[in-house]
Order: sequence, then C-alpha cells, then structure tokens
Amino acid sequence: MSFPLLTATAALPAIGAVATAAVPAARRTAAKWLALLFSLATLVLAGIALARFEPGGARYQLTESHAWIKDFGVRYELGVDGIGVALMALTALLIPFVILAGWHDADPLETKSSRWRPTQGFFALILMVEAMVILSFEATDVFLFYILFEAMLIPMYFLIGGFGDRAHAGSDESAAAQRSYAAVKFLLYNLVGGLIMLAAVIGLYVVAGTFSLSEIAEARANGSLSMATGTERWLFLGFFFAFAVKAPLWPLHTWLPNAMGEATSPVAVLITAVVDKVGTFAMLRFCLQLFPEASKWATPVIIVLALISIVYGALLAVGQRDIKRLIAYASISHFGFIILGIFAMTSQGQSGATLYMVNHGISTAALMLVAGFLITRRGSRLIADYGGVQKVAPILAGTFLIGGLATLSLPGLAPFVSEFLVLVGAFSAYPAAGVIATTGIVLAALYVLVLYQRTMTGPVKAEVQGMADLKVRELVVVLPLIALLLFLGVYPKPLTEIVNPAVQHTMSDVQKKDPQPEVEAAK
Repeated sequence: MSFPLLTATAALPAIGAVATAAVPAARRTAAKWLALLFSLATLVLAGIALARFEPGGARYQLTESHAWIKDFGVRYELGVDGIGVALMALTALLIPFVILAGWHDADPLETKSSRWRPTQGFFALILMVEAMVILSFEATDVFLFYILFEAMLIPMYFLIGGFGDRAHAGSDESAAAQRSYAAVKFLLYNLVGGLIMLAAVIGLYVVAGTFSLSEIAEARANGSLSMATGTERWLFLGFFFAFAVKAPLWPLHTWLPNAMGEATSPVAVLITAVVDKVGTFAMLRFCLQLFPEASKWATPVIIVLALISIVYGALLAVGQRDIKRLIAYASISHFGFIILGIFAMTSQGQSGATLYMVNHGISTAALMLVAGFLITRRGSRLIADYGGVQKVAPILAGTFLIGGLATLSLPGLAPFVSEFLVLVGAFSAYPAAGVIATTGIVLAALYVLVLYQRTMTGPVKAEVQGMADLKVRELVVVLPLIALLLFLGVYPKPLTEIVNPAVQHTMSDVQKKDPQPEVEAAK
C-alpha cells in the first residue's frame, strides 16, 4: 500500500493539536513552538503533495478509499484535483504565519473578567481548524465532506468567542459580550446552512444510492443515473445555500464583519483566508459537478447576488471607521468576484476565481496581519485614532501599503491576474455584469487609499509618537507573504498550470464552452 499522503497531511495538524493541548499550563512557550513545528511539518507534506500532483494526469490524484460506514454506503475517500491541491497548499502555507502572528495573543491577562487565557488551547484550536479544512479540500465522499464542513465550526466558535481582540473599545464586560455575540452569530448562520445542506445530502443519497463523487460521475456517464429536473434544482439549492453562507454571499454575509472585528487578527485571517474558501471551493466541486443543469438554471440569480456583494461590500468598506471591519467588508466584495467568476461558466472566469481564492488568501493575510500589528501597538481599531504612522514606523507603513495595494489588485501584484481573468470571463459571457463588476475596482482603490492616507500620512498624532516599527518575528510573518504576492503577480504560470486542467473538467461537467468572439467579416 502506498503512503497515504493526503491523510497524513490532514492528520499531522490534528495530532499537533492534541499534543499542544497536552503541554502543561506552565509551559506556554513550549506549546507555541510545538504548534509551529507541527504547522511547518504539515507545510512540508503539502509541498510534497503539490510536487507529486501531475496537472495533465487523472482528475483526482493521490486517491485513498476505505470503507467507513458500510450500512449507509459512506466511505473514507480522498483525492485532489488542481483546485483542491492549490487550496490545500494555501492553507498549509498560511497557518505557520497565523501562529507566529498570534504568538502573544493568548498570553495570560490580569483583568476582572479574565484572569487567564489558555495559550495551549488557542494554538491547538488553530491546528484543529487546519486539519479539518485540509481534509475538506481532499474529501471526495459527500458525507465525509459534510461532517468536516460542520465540524470546523466548533473550534472556530471557541477561537472567536474565547480569544477576542484586545483593542476592543469599552469595558471587559462589553468586550466579552461583543465576542459572544459574534461567535454565536457565526455559529447559528453556518449551522442553519449546514442543516439545510444535510437534507440535500440525504436527498442525494436517496436519488444516487451513493455519496461517492466518482461513482456518481460514472453513473451519469453511463446513463444509469438521471435526476428529475425539479429534484436536481432543490438539491442544488440545499448545497448552494450552505456554501453561500460560508463564502459569504450577500445577503447571507452579515456574520463576517462581526466575527472578523471581534476575533484576534490571526483568527480573522483564519476565517476569511482559510475557512471561507471552503464555501467557494465547494461550489466548484459539488454544485457544478453534481448538479450541472441546476447550476446553469440558477446562474442569472447568482450572478446578480455576486454583483450586489461586489458593490455593496466595497461601498460599506468605504464608510467604515474600524480597520478590521473595513477589511471584512472588502473581503465580502472580493468573494463576490470569486462567485462571479465561478458562475460566469467560462474557463477564464473559473481559472480567475480559483486564482482569486489563492491570491485573496495571501493578500488578505498580509493586510490583516500588518493591521493587527498596528492595532496592537496603538490599542485601537478606529481609523481616526491614527495619523502619521509612516514617519515613526516606515517599515510597518510600507508593508501595510503593499498589502492594501494587493487588495485593490494593483498590476504587478498577484490579485490583479485573478481579477483580470474574472472580468474577462464575465465580459465574454455577460457583458453587463462585467461592466457593473468593474465598479468594485474603483471603490477598492478608494477605500484602500483613504485608509492609508488617514492612518499613515499627515501629522504624527501624539498617541503614535513612540510607536515601534516591525520586529524580527513580525517581519518573518509579513515579508514572505509580500514576496509571494510579487512573485505570483509577475509569474502566475505555476498556479495556472495546476488549476487550468481542473477548470476544463468542471466546464465539461456543465457542458459549457467559452463564447466565441464576434469578428466582423472583412469587406
């Protein structure tokens, strides 16, 4: 039997979570280093999986299949296509930076409402989220995916509600209340979506007699599986609703600003750069592959919702006074671009959407983590409390600017390629949608540049006069992310070569071809 590489990649952080949680309470520093080492080891395994993946090979590679719950036809089936392996590698890449950035976020506090913070638990929960997210990108059994889709909510709930942002304005009691509200809202929204998906998962089993993606695809190919149009559409809606909550897509987005605002900055990165990608990934893997006719049927409405997300999220970002909530609303706008690219049903749009998932994860991580370093120094999330930071902390200001420019998709930085492909794909299939989506670019430039101007330029405020610049640990977090943004901005080929074959498979699933340009005959 060959080495189960995919299982090992997901199991290693889970083992690390248990080991980290078991470290004695007095050995907080040892727990941090242990968590970091397990995350780095996971990155190595993910790198090996990426290296072994053959873009021109079978659709699902490094596959594993074992009987799990025989009576119900549930199997432990894993496999990655180009999209799954890219997002698995992104997750493994970001977690070490999340751990390093949150090195002191769970250190003990001496306050009336909280006399201790379980450091070991904080890092163990991060590793557990990593394990579940990686396994969800690998799962090719629908029921296994559903279990992971729901289970990752539990550690995220405790990370949001139990380890809040220390820069919260107000008393300890009000901060705890806000954290609790954000955590419960996150959990309830996603649980409702998950319960609706569960009904659809059961319905799929009743119709197909299996949870296996490969078996369902084979049955479709040989004509032994056919779904009534109404049945397929209802099942699609059950799956899509859950994924739209996770993504998040307007109007199911309202949990995200609360969760990102109240969580620590590393946990906010975990939410939007890692966990939320499961929703958009699942739209490609499950919605389009399992329900091709229903996906095409729902496309016009979904494109409208995606456009609303793009414009609405960007407009609300412009008006924000809180740095972290601004980044949260910007992410809602970016997820609108991703969903627009997926349902444009063109190869450029879907390639761009997949690249956008990866590049958004890197750029948002860079911006949010630098913002977290800034907020920790000043003790405030309010934009109005800053000014002139670039004069006292030029490296911090410079990295913040690069992260912001990546967020607005400046040419030469990785997100530009993604956004360009999404817009090309949207224009070719739905020209009006492409025109409307471009307004998101203009608004992004507005909220990013205004944010930088108000926090970093102008007279130095007295409260930031003695602000320290980035330290070695913080530079280790930020500089590799910026280097990656620059590299993928000028040379995206390594990613596109992995992703494009998987996109072609998805286009084949929905039986769509790229629109041919209309060329006027020469006279």
